[in-house]
Amino acid sequence: MWSQEPLFNLKAVVQQTGLRPDTLRAWERRYGLPSPVRSKGGHRLYTQHDIEVLRWLMARQHEGLSISRAVDLWRQIDAGGGDALPIPPLPGSIAEPQPVGGMLDGLRQEWLAACLVYDEGRAEQAAAQAFALYPPETVCLELLQWALAEVGDLWQQGMATVQQEHFVSELAIRQVGSLLMATPPATRPGQILVACPPQEHHVFGLLLLTLLLRRRGWAVVYLGADVPVEQLEATVTAVRPDLVVLAALRLPSAATLLETARVLQGRVSIGYGGGIFNSLPAIRSRIPGHCLGESVAAAADAVDSLISAPRPAPGGEPIAAEVRVALEHFRERRGPIEAKIGQAAGAIGLALGHLAHANEEFALHLEAALALGDIALLDADIDSVEHRLAREGMPVGMLRRFLRAYCQFGEEQLDERGDLILAWLRRISSS
Repeated sequence: MWSQEPLFNLKAVVQQTGLRPDTLRAWERRYGLPSPVRSKGGHRLYTQHDIEVLRWLMARQHEGLSISRAVDLWRQIDAGGGDALPIPPLPGSIAEPQPVGGMLDGLRQEWLAACLVYDEGRAEQAAAQAFALYPPETVCLELLQWALAEVGDLWQQGMATVQQEHFVSELAIRQVGSLLMATPPATRPGQILVACPPQEHHVFGLLLLTLLLRRRGWAVVYLGADVPVEQLEATVTAVRPDLVVLAALRLPSAATLLETARVLQGRVSIGYGGGIFNSLPAIRSRIPGHCLGESVAAAADAVDSLISAPRPAPGGEPIAAEVRVALEHFRERRGPIEAKIGQAAGAIGLALGHLAHANEEFALHLEAALALGDIALLDADIDSVEHRLAREGMPVGMLRRFLRAYCQFGEEQLDERGDLILAWLRRISSS
């Protein structure tokens, strides 16, 4: 039986299941599942059994049941004296989730602090202590992945440099890579192929998923970052996997993921995930494949479920004809628009080097939004364009001036086929 000792706070449960805090509270209020106890300070505390019940409910949702129907099914099994949960692992066999806090919290703070001052030896010592005390999965999810998210937040706030972010990322990737080298041979039938689509260079999440799946006994072929569609297609033909897993963190790579999924559609089952599908969930309806959830841990569970009980994937909603036409028209007229902006660079006050980056980055995101069927996706994504350009040294606030110029010259170069692009540019320029 899974432990009934209340050890896990709300944050730990969120990290282990991928569920949002408001979802957990809503399920507790409406269905009485889970039913956490309260600490002396009034905070919710969950058991490992609670976490496994939540994972069971999420698996039923992935299979197509509503949450209310999944809860009813759970209660029927429970009332009949059955136990729908998997058998707990033997100590040391696979991951035993641990509560976040105490020693682990101190070690991850120490690891990040060491990385921020480029002290690799100190960071390795903190990691070694963590691996001595906790299962590898716990350390990777709760220390390495946490640190990557934390340094990303620090960079967004201007409190960490790009170099610090890269150092943390490379050290974390190296650590997971060494664990992958030590994984035992596969013990379960079937094979999984994992890759980042074109233009996606962030590999940590996919590398971590590979580790979790291999430690569960799956055979996983890891292809890494920025895999061209034709090369992935050839690899699928050669390997003949049971499942292809794709990951995207940014809007442009979500568009290339869509293109890749369309090429592979009908030939192999496809699962996908990544930060962009969490921040812009409307994109999911376009992808012909199974969304694997909002966290690496949830994705590993979803892969287990998909291979154990395969099911048809959503086909992906088609893109409206006017959007496809606008995309092709923009691609035809992009060059003349950028040439006009280049001639006016002095008046805009934009250095030519910054202008080149702005042209490339904005066009990349605009084309991605159109390829995904909705130019309004840029509304939520334009800040990421500005942050990325800031990395290249472009002054804050300059993007808005660039967009006003883009609107001006777009009106000269685009005809009625580009009306939806011009409408977006006029709206964003006047805001």
